[in-house]
Amino acid sequence: MTKEANLDEALEVANKWLINDPDETTKVETENLISRGDIEFIQRFSNSLVFGTAGIRGARGAGPMRMNRVMVRVVATALAQELLSDDQGDEPPLVVVGYDARYKSQIFAQDSVRVLAGHGVRSLILPRPLPTPVLAYTSLAEKAKAGIMVTASHNPAEDSGYKVYWEDGAQIVNPVDLKIAKRIDYKNPPTEESLADYEDAAIFKGDDELIQKYVDFASSSISPESKREIDQIYTPLHGVGKEVFLEVFKKAGFKNPTLVKSQAEPDPDFPTVSFPNPEEEGVLDLAIELAVEKNADLVIANDPDADRLAVVVRHEDEWRRLNGNEIGVLLAEHLLSKGKGEERLVVTTVVSSGLLSKIADFHKVKYAETLTGFKWIVRPGIDDKRLRFVFGYEEALGFALGDSVRDKDGITSALVFAELAAELKAKGKTVMNLLDELWDRHGVHKTALFTKRLAPEIDISADFMSPWRASPPEQIGEFDVIEVIDLLIPDSNLPPTDALVINLSNGRIVIRPSGTEPMVKVYVEVTESVINGDVRSAERSADHKIEDLLHGVSSLFQVEKD
Repeated sequence: MTKEANLDEALEVANKWLINDPDETTKVETENLISRGDIEFIQRFSNSLVFGTAGIRGARGAGPMRMNRVMVRVVATALAQELLSDDQGDEPPLVVVGYDARYKSQIFAQDSVRVLAGHGVRSLILPRPLPTPVLAYTSLAEKAKAGIMVTASHNPAEDSGYKVYWEDGAQIVNPVDLKIAKRIDYKNPPTEESLADYEDAAIFKGDDELIQKYVDFASSSISPESKREIDQIYTPLHGVGKEVFLEVFKKAGFKNPTLVKSQAEPDPDFPTVSFPNPEEEGVLDLAIELAVEKNADLVIANDPDADRLAVVVRHEDEWRRLNGNEIGVLLAEHLLSKGKGEERLVVTTVVSSGLLSKIADFHKVKYAETLTGFKWIVRPGIDDKRLRFVFGYEEALGFALGDSVRDKDGITSALVFAELAAELKAKGKTVMNLLDELWDRHGVHKTALFTKRLAPEIDISADFMSPWRASPPEQIGEFDVIEVIDLLIPDSNLPPTDALVINLSNGRIVIRPSGTEPMVKVYVEVTESVINGDVRSAERSADHKIEDLLHGVSSLFQVEKD
């Protein structure tokens, strides 16, 4: 197609968006883009955002390649059509809708329920900005046919997002996501007249009772007899976690944590951090400073929609930030040591540490690996009713406990971690002592993440991943390559995905393209056996080996595969 044809097609779409856009800001932006008629205009109106690892996310702005009110209405229309395509019986389907505190989130949620009502679909909208796990819990508890969470989680302040759950309580996967995607008709956006009034009888307004049900559930995640004496610092990173977090901890019997006041209230500008992701360097500095001042035991942080958990612990007067794999195996050991039953199931992803599988073997419970993302992590428990899903995690600070929230939950996981820390404190120990015990039993496992950003015009699969598939290295650093597993090749356990698993002598790397950016991610792990209980020597050796492996990966990426 010629540039002129592309321009004409984009102009046709843009004019329809102008007519149907209720937002003056994006209307003006669209008009400016039309007047320019440049490549950005064509790109903005010649395609649309698509479902990725965790729904649809993007920067706010005009056009179907941005998040805005018209795009939200288009997606909600596709969702309504898919819900109505099945035989629903006598009662219209119900959708639970929640939203965070980012700019436009509430109006995106209100537009969504108005679109649904215009199609005869009932909806239950949560009463105010709330954590994602509250939406996930409510959607499943209310037996809804679908759930919508308007959130961009830990993305930059300029982004908005839209997560969709199905009747099993989990985020949508194939074939449902593909069916909805096929119905996304950005070229013909819905008219204002097709939306119901916000006071329509099909739109139910949720109240505080819904929140209380989640609080009751979450606070019951720990044993009534366990210890509660722990001094905590908490930050919700300018997000929506504070109110529900404090209610859960109070009902569970913990004293109030000390809040990082400058980050305690929702603020869509995230003024104290450049990027509201607790994984990022420096994001938890204010919390750690307060922990030192207050002589606390533990720093707990949620991301802005409170579905992730970050932890910093005090050990021998030093503060140690735990990575997602370390938090995951500590939670798993805590949970599995308390429960019983070989039908119990723990799950993690192909890019997470192999230590969880050894812990599962030790406790004689079932173990499964999935692709990245909680839409996959919760799936083995849904698919096999003989198993009882007790815990799942991914290395990116996501943890799920039990089967009532089929997504990551930064609040229940924080409560259980606090229980673990309090029990250890009562014995004169810290969580680092428990991690040492796990390493002594199963070997030291160290993990790291290497990323390589690529030029936007590069086709990552064809131009970057293909050479690795065609000629994988025989050695990386001092590690011999034992086996290369191509996850694009259909496997009975995993859906095909663009990733490579390279098993090494005493280590592993996983290479996969990012689902949201022009970037390749390399997940690195090394293991080192502990001899005669000398965990520190084994840890030093593992640290040396992981540095060598990271250097080897970096060298290969810069030289051989560019």
